[in-house]
Amino acid sequence: MRTAVVTGASSGIGEATARALAADGWRVVCAARRVERVRALARELGPDGVSRHLDVTDQASVDALAASLDRCDLLVNNAGGAKGLTPIAEADDSEWRWMFETNVLGAVRMTRALLPKLIAAPAATVVNVVSIAGRYAYAGGGGYNAAKFGERALTEVLHRELAGTSVRVTEIDPGLVATEFSLVRFAGDEDAAAAVYEGIQPLTAADVAEAIRWVAARPAHVNIDALTITTRDQVGPAKVPRA
Repeated sequence: MRTAVVTGASSGIGEATARALAADGWRVVCAARRVERVRALARELGPDGVSRHLDVTDQASVDALAASLDRCDLLVNNAGGAKGLTPIAEADDSEWRWMFETNVLGAVRMTRALLPKLIAAPAATVVNVVSIAGRYAYAGGGGYNAAKFGERALTEVLHRELAGTSVRVTEIDPGLVATEFSLVRFAGDEDAAAAVYEGIQPLTAADVAEAIRWVAARPAHVNIDALTITTRDQVGPAKVPRA
């Protein structure tokens, strides 16, 4: 049975993607650090839902997940996030390091570990959930911009390196999405996180998940190179008219 691996599946876009793919007939491996959440999600998805503990910053954790699978037809590198809005003049090395480890190296580790199984599949796809922050810089976004620009670069390189194989590579660039993203960025400050979405109708995790499901459902010869998704009024990372 076609098998999809979704990282960061314990909430937000990852959780919604697991649901969308399961509804489309995929066996879905829901992978994340918060194992109780992915176990509950897998139970909800039924017999084709599988849960795995996964820390994309830990090579041993990534290798264990890869070894537990007999096949992989779709890899959704969704695990990631931002920390802080600190100006570069006051940059916190630990925040930058976490963002690179999670967004960039996490995607590298997962892709490297599962690539033999992806190449062995009759038709396979790697979907990297990047961000419009990988295309447009903004004040305070230094570490996250740098990480997402890096993830976008690795996606383009991977696409070129896999030309001639049966593996497709797609970049998904969401804009503002109402998830736990801002809660993580602001270290659990619920007021600061809520303010990000005040006066606008942001995307939902399900909006982005539907795009990922659609990409994976295209005929094997069709590659969606990149797809940018924003809420109607968002133009770039910061220009958002608010009510």
